[in-house]
Amino acid sequence: MKKLHAVCSDLEGVWVPEVWINVADRTGIPELRLTTRDIRNYDELMQHRLKILREKNITLRDIQQVIATIEPLDGAPEMVNWLKGMTRFILVSDTFVEFADPLMEKLGRPTLFCNSLEIDENGMVADYILRQRDGKRHTVRALKSLNFDVYAFGDSYNDITMLQEADHGVLFRPPQNVIDDYPEFTVINDYRELRKLLEEKL
Repeated sequence: MKKLHAVCSDLEGVWVPEVWINVADRTGIPELRLTTRDIRNYDELMQHRLKILREKNITLRDIQQVIATIEPLDGAPEMVNWLKGMTRFILVSDTFVEFADPLMEKLGRPTLFCNSLEIDENGMVADYILRQRDGKRHTVRALKSLNFDVYAFGDSYNDITMLQEADHGVLFRPPQNVIDDYPEFTVINDYRELRKLLEEKL
């Protein structure tokens, strides 16, 4: 039986700048600059973020106001549009429903699988709720079970299980520490290279 193809991708660092780095810069709280490029354990990272938000009295609305100012990376909307026309394209992200809407609007509304937040009566982020543990890997696995040949790319430690599960995994603009830790993956640094690779494969 002939297989169809699908592409799964991370969001932040691939299509848009890192949300938490922007929040850190706008609020003047450098401790919020840590991302999944720095810390492998996602729960450890999120507990660190939640603690700082509580200590500094940063509300969901404060974060959303920063996100509303974030623009996609140069060439991202055009590349997303090309992918949507070429194949089944899904963003698989550890961001949150409460963060994502302005970013999705600017990217042309691609399909997004992500997590959600628990917000208290004061508008503070009380906790985070995973859609599914190791959801990136499970998304790829589910697509493979439906007989799709899956291509996946991302830039951080939290993308690695997705890349390992995919039929074809690629690191896209990763930091050197991720490259050093996972030398088995091809590294691509711009959309032109990515499009060339996918045009050859899809």
